[in-house]
Amino acid sequence: MIRRSLLTMVPAASVLFALRAQGKPITGPIVTSAGFILAVHAWSFRRFTLWESIEMTAATGAGAIELFPGQTLGGPHGETKMGPGLSAAIYQSLLDHGASHGVVPVNFGVTEIPKNKDKARPLFEMARTLGLDGLTTESIGAIDTIEELAAEYDLRISFHNHPKPTGLWNPDTVWNVVKDRHDSIGFCADIGHWASSGLDPVEVVRKVAPRIRSFHLKDRESITAPSDDRPYGTGVIDLAAILDEVLKHGFTGNVSIEYEYNWETSVPEIAQCVGYLRAYSKLRA
Repeated sequence: MIRRSLLTMVPAASVLFALRAQGKPITGPIVTSAGFILAVHAWSFRRFTLWESIEMTAATGAGAIELFPGQTLGGPHGETKMGPGLSAAIYQSLLDHGASHGVVPVNFGVTEIPKNKDKARPLFEMARTLGLDGLTTESIGAIDTIEELAAEYDLRISFHNHPKPTGLWNPDTVWNVVKDRHDSIGFCADIGHWASSGLDPVEVVRKVAPRIRSFHLKDRESITAPSDDRPYGTGVIDLAAILDEVLKHGFTGNVSIEYEYNWETSVPEIAQCVGYLRAYSKLRA
């Protein structure tokens, strides 16, 4: 039975979401043989609707998608924007559309998380409703609220880095905040942004691997200056060494392919990235 046929059965997908809601790890076809979740970030398709992004993700061969706030839903939901506070019927519609294409939502970000617990809770409720594995944020000032709600909702919370000179570009900033916090809290390692900041991504990962909880994975033409994304294995970043390092520490989070190039026609290149991750996983299984 091929991968997609397993997830296009709505009852099977419903079981997956139910397991996550009970605090059990995500399993099934979206998890590679190396043990991590292979996803495409919907930001890669930001010029399209979420409805279309789900379909495009399926076309790449991936079985999971990371959502982002503010994307137009499209389909039967028109100009409605993705985020917390939508009706249960809309969320179920997205899950059903994903299930019909063999695509499961696994993360949401980069999103703001308010310090006020009552204001932050709708975001965590949305994550529970969608069966997400985690949330990605840069709201490091809300760490106390995040730690409490992450434990309550059984979610991984990952702090994302944009390039220098943004607030979290230096991995030491995040490390010093998360190193003694709840084990579910750590880095969303955006490899390309570290490269754009003049950092060697492999060296950074070797230092912070025990606290990496998710990836926005990129390959690049350069690790010394801003450059365009490349299909995995055709750039200069040693992705295998990066994944090897986090797997030593039991990494099981989502590796989201975030491809910020050829925005209108990137599906074939993202499919190359999917193939790279599947081949890598088989070699490491």
